[in-house]
Amino acid sequence: MSHGDLSAFRFANLRHNAFALSTPLIHPTALISPEARIAADVRVGPFSVIEGPATIAEGCVIAGHVLIQGNVSIARGTQIGWGSIVGADPQDLHFDPQTDSGVEIGENNTLREYVTIHRGSQSGGMTRIGANNFLMTGVHLAHDVQLGDHNVLANNVLLAGHIRVGNKCFLGGGSVFHQFIHIGDYAIAQGNAAISQDIPPYCMAHGNNLLAALNVIGLKRAGFSPDQRAEIKRAFRLLLEGNRQIALQQAAQMQWSDAALVLVRAVENPSRKGILTRTTTL
Repeated sequence: MSHGDLSAFRFANLRHNAFALSTPLIHPTALISPEARIAADVRVGPFSVIEGPATIAEGCVIAGHVLIQGNVSIARGTQIGWGSIVGADPQDLHFDPQTDSGVEIGENNTLREYVTIHRGSQSGGMTRIGANNFLMTGVHLAHDVQLGDHNVLANNVLLAGHIRVGNKCFLGGGSVFHQFIHIGDYAIAQGNAAISQDIPPYCMAHGNNLLAALNVIGLKRAGFSPDQRAEIKRAFRLLLEGNRQIALQQAAQMQWSDAALVLVRAVENPSRKGILTRTTTL
């Protein structure tokens, strides 16, 4: 954006906000682009900037000093905390700022202070967040991250580009994750973990690429039956504690419930980075 374009943007926003002053929901210091589509009950705090064709649905709350820019879609009931940035360019040396990409955020998410979410890196690419996630202070989602539903990311969790996270995961404070990996449903990462391979569904990881065990308590709390938990445990021992190739051949000859099959499929189809196991045998 040139200096002239920036001046025009500011002038257009000031005119828009002169109209917005009639409602107490939008702070008079907020700058909102005329291109933005914002539901009538959305709250916008002081010194926040909503730039470009953003769409913000009903019931959303945008705190102060927030920047939302570009092709960003935020579904109803989502809250975005102070100082957060949504839709910024990827931290990719090869990225073309003219790329048409964006961010999609589902319903009822909570983003606390200073969360940063970057837009997709390819034309048509989207960084996506599902529903009912809780991202604590300082969480970073890099370009093209795909985050499922009902996940909790504690303070200062850092997800690099193209990471795929399932549902109902817990990622501990200060944990960091390398690009392109997969994190399966109901997975847990201990605080300060450094992970550069997939965390299998239902599993716990810690330290530097260490697979601990099954998330037994989490599975029980989630309502998995004793039979389901026992079968998942059998799959874990077969696939993640022995020779991978032999285990996959054996698993292919066995019948699995849908719950256990989630783990089997994750081991069959890992990311390009590979999957964590409790053995060095691949």
